[in-house]
Formats: sequence, C-alpha cells, structure tokens
Amino acid sequence: MRGSIAAVFLDRDGVLNQAPLRDGKPLSPMTLAEVVIPPDAPGALERLRQHGFRLVMVTNQPNIARGSQPRDVVHAINRHLAEKLQLQAVEICEHDDGDNCACRKPKPGMLLHAAERDHIALAESFMIGDRGRDIEAGRRAGCRTILIGNAYGEKLQAAPDAVVATLGEAADWILRNRDSGRTT
Repeated sequence: MRGSIAAVFLDRDGVLNQAPLRDGKPLSPMTLAEVVIPPDAPGALERLRQHGFRLVMVTNQPNIARGSQPRDVVHAINRHLAEKLQLQAVEICEHDDGDNCACRKPKPGMLLHAAERDHIALAESFMIGDRGRDIEAGRRAGCRTILIGNAYGEKLQAAPDAVVATLGEAADWILRNRDSGRTT
C-alpha cells in the first residue's frame, strides 16, 4: 500500500538524547540515569507533531549483541524517551555490523519496516541523525536527510539535505522545506 503519512525518523543517541563521549567517541548512555534530553527537543518534536508528522525513533543498539548492555536497560531507555518525547513508534536494531542484518543503519530496514507498518510516504518524510549511517539510511529509504552537528568528523557517504546544530533547528528546517521537494 502506498504511504499517505509523512514521518520524521529520529536517531536516538546524539539526537533525542545527548551522546556521552568516552575517549572522544560518541556512545550510548549505559543507564537510564545517563539519559539527558536536549532542552529544545520536546518543543521541536511538539511542533512537528502539530504539523501532522509521525515521529519514529530508529536506533542501532549493538551493545545488546556485544553483551555490554542488557536488553532490558536499552528498552527502558527507549521507553523513557518515547514517553517523555511522545514518540509514536520505536524501531531498534539489536545487531552488530558482523550480523549483516537488513535493519542496521546504514541499511534502511528500520525505516522501510515502519513505512510498511504505518503507511508512511517515505518521499515526504525526513531522517534526522548525527552520524553518516543515519544519513545513508535515510537516503537509501528515499527520505530527505538532516545532519545534526559534524558527524564527529566522519567522512559522509552522501551529503545530507541540511546540516544544523540542534534538533530545534532541524524541526524549523523541516517545517520550512516540507513542501519544497528534494533539495540537491
């Protein structure tokens, strides 16, 4: 079935919550107590909801496959963010790169699954992330993409449609550009 709902897909760590830096690398919070929601996130997401966007978290959580974080802690963090930020859906990939699954970003599996389930029009939707994997997954799914920050110095496979500093700026960009079609 062709989608009729526009969505904003949101990476978790570095977008919906601040990514703690360990040895200069952005990582996932290891406990619920480490979760810090950026101050502009609730208002940004409320503006998007008011304009009819479905809000879907799409998150790689390889710590589960690696055995370094219990599944119940990851799910508790996801539930906390979904409740606090009023997200309509959560997609999670619990695999590591070596598993070669279809859901782990940069592959678009989580976005495609949500689109099929929720009748989302991917060409009218947006992916917001802080890493190259997020941008590539959004591009592969057919969404417009927004990078928050500088991707921690990573080389990007494809240029995002926009680069902003905060989730609030990303929401503003979406609301200004939602009807303008894909940018180059």
